[in-house]
Amino acid sequence: MTLNPQVEALLGFFAQMPAPDLATVTAPQLREANDRPIAMGPPPEVAEVREVSIALDGAPDGRTLAARLYIPADAGTNPPLVVYYHGGGWVLGTLDTHDGTCRALARASGAAVLSVGYRLAPETPFPGPLDDCHDALVWAHEHAADLGIDGSRLAVAGDSAGGNLAAAVAIRLRDLGGPVLRHQLLIYPVTDADFSRESYAQNGAGNYFLSTAMMEWFWKQYVADIANSHVEGATVLQTANLANLPPATVIMAEYDPLRDEGLAYAEALAAAGNSVHSSVAPGMIHGFFSMFEFVPDALPHIAAAGAKLKAAFG
Repeated sequence: MTLNPQVEALLGFFAQMPAPDLATVTAPQLREANDRPIAMGPPPEVAEVREVSIALDGAPDGRTLAARLYIPADAGTNPPLVVYYHGGGWVLGTLDTHDGTCRALARASGAAVLSVGYRLAPETPFPGPLDDCHDALVWAHEHAADLGIDGSRLAVAGDSAGGNLAAAVAIRLRDLGGPVLRHQLLIYPVTDADFSRESYAQNGAGNYFLSTAMMEWFWKQYVADIANSHVEGATVLQTANLANLPPATVIMAEYDPLRDEGLAYAEALAAAGNSVHSSVAPGMIHGFFSMFEFVPDALPHIAAAGAKLKAAFG
């Protein structure tokens, strides 16, 4: 399919902005330029938005994470919970940049959504962000009564690097015997550090928002020695054992450098005996799921993702 016209218009807007020099730019400089949400109007309405402090008292450093809980109007009593990890190459992104995404997903799924403000690379490289994401989910399970959710109905979700973290959390929970997940929603997830795939050749030049050069830069911030190697918990596609994982929904975009590695992960999950539904959003680019204000054609994909979660929760 050709590029979606709404996406094409948005790319024209992006083209007016100066591109960062990846040879010299620092993470704080990139955050200053990118972590400013642009809203076209009021965000999707939900019944309640609550700021949450996740005090990980049992952690060696006793760290505390900021989080935000969204409860939709139709959630009822003790709704299921989706723990959400934002994208941004493990370097960018905040609770605010993905506020609209979490609101929309809560409305579409009828579930509560807890967005986790995990620590970012390179200040906190791998496995720090993964530790935060895993520990936050365990905390949510243990504090279900305080959150007003059903701790027996849990799912993870995330986009891009957040999709990578969601997948890695699901694997870690299986390996450590943590809370059982009903579902994992992986939205154009990073699954590998192999930049030779066809989708990188087709879409990685920088014309479609995310580039190969940017992904290489992100990986270096997260895992410095990533080249041609497998890092357990990071390059999830290379995980030796992918059996006995939660049912998965994997959503990719046609014009995304990550398209092929996301589809490869879906195929690997299915080959290991897991229930998987994968799709490629035609005409869309990386990031489209969170661009619905500018790309209304993204909304049916959000609705479909919400329906998968709703069915998983029963």
